[in-house]
Amino acid sequence: MWSEHVEPTADLEGAVEQGEGELVGPFLPARGRRLNGRISRPAIDWEQQYRRAVIISDTAATAFVVAAIGRFFGVRHAANWHEKWGILAFCTELLVMGSLAVTRSWAPAVLGQGAEEFRRLGRSLFTAAVVLALGGIALTSHNIKLWVFVAIPAITLTTMTERYLLRLWLHKQRKEGRCLRPVLAAGSPATVRDLIARTRKFPHLGWRVEAVCTSHGLGPNRDRLDEVPVVGRLTEVANHVRRDGYRVVAVTPDPHWSPDRLQRLAWNLEGGDAEMVVAPVLMEVAGPRLHVDAVLGIPMLRVSMPAFTGGHRAVKEVVDRLGAAVLLILFAPLMLLVGLLVLVDSPGGAFYRQHRVGKDGREFTLVKFRTMVAGADRARAALADRNEGAGLLFKLRRDPRVTRVGGVLRRYSIDELPQLLNVVTGSMSLVGPRPPLPEESAAYGPDIRRRLLVKPGLTGLWQISGRSDLPWEEAVRLDLRYVEDWSLALDAVILWKTLRAVLQGRGAY
Repeated sequence: MWSEHVEPTADLEGAVEQGEGELVGPFLPARGRRLNGRISRPAIDWEQQYRRAVIISDTAATAFVVAAIGRFFGVRHAANWHEKWGILAFCTELLVMGSLAVTRSWAPAVLGQGAEEFRRLGRSLFTAAVVLALGGIALTSHNIKLWVFVAIPAITLTTMTERYLLRLWLHKQRKEGRCLRPVLAAGSPATVRDLIARTRKFPHLGWRVEAVCTSHGLGPNRDRLDEVPVVGRLTEVANHVRRDGYRVVAVTPDPHWSPDRLQRLAWNLEGGDAEMVVAPVLMEVAGPRLHVDAVLGIPMLRVSMPAFTGGHRAVKEVVDRLGAAVLLILFAPLMLLVGLLVLVDSPGGAFYRQHRVGKDGREFTLVKFRTMVAGADRARAALADRNEGAGLLFKLRRDPRVTRVGGVLRRYSIDELPQLLNVVTGSMSLVGPRPPLPEESAAYGPDIRRRLLVKPGLTGLWQISGRSDLPWEEAVRLDLRYVEDWSLALDAVILWKTLRAVLQGRGAY
């Protein structure tokens, strides 16, 4: 019902001052305080301050790249006016900034939230490159290739890096209880409780449920629901928002919410700062598959089919194979060293081969570095009563079969590098669900079998979210979410965050 985004976090600047209702850090309001039954909100809106910081960072990053192009490629002394460095630099900066504005890449709703921020950023920079190329063709500029094929990609890399660093810092603040949008949840106690649990589990999303309204104005403990005050009935939502200044009204399913009542609530919230968010009664489908259309004057939520074929999938196939081939070349010396260490550490071969199930249920041979003693599969039955894995998985935190070198390889996922061969040959993808064993897939129900609609991946949402520490249900949910909501932007985000997950080694054993 409520989609989550698994995002990382980090630091930018030191704190300026700290106090209740005052700024914490360069543009961060602390929690508001309740005075005479009302919540006193900080005077400065951290969302606008964060947006301003993003705009300044984008502008500075673009200017830095443009200046570097002029310095290192020496295009200042061209004879024609449209070849001169200053003119091209100004046009490039103007095009990039204008494109970012037109595509709403600075909208507060997307800043710091999921893959949509980077999707819009990439779209705007691609648009700027196309316009710049067409302008260069019209002016017969000889230097335009430099700006289209060097400057724009460099600007893309630089702006995405600074956006990522800003997001890391923002999410760190949210985990510490700051930069959270105050939410009034309105719906049935069960659905509101689910929302509260999710916002607490994923504070980086930026929501904090501070009050609840239910149909009877009561919670399971009379005036509280999971330690959150129940402030009134569903018919009083607009009054509480106007009085206490909540930034988000989260409407969860309840028989009370008829179309007329939802429309009346939306009208009553007009003119204020509150954003109304309605949870559709759907499975966890989000991102590019959801569209709102007007059908016979009625707003309808249209859910498009998952994309298992088409142009984007073709691009993914090309990127997978080329990317894996490049990574194999880069990691070849490391893989040679690891293979020798495995051979020296314990008797047996350097590689371990295992049958796994891939797309559409087809089996393939997965290749890894050997991390256990020879014949470890035969010893598994004797360890069955010590299984610590969730669901259908067999895992032991301190598996006696793992060798000394194998423990290190597993911690940092180095043992999985040979799977790049599986990606090159087409049986796996760089990003996708975890490849299951044949006995695991045989026990799948119809819903879990949807994991097999796409190629399994070397990494995925399961890896950046905790790997073996995840409950079985959560691992399945993440895999199904990837299948349902796949996009090239989501793949890029997962690949970016895999590096941090591998370095931390969390959940790998």
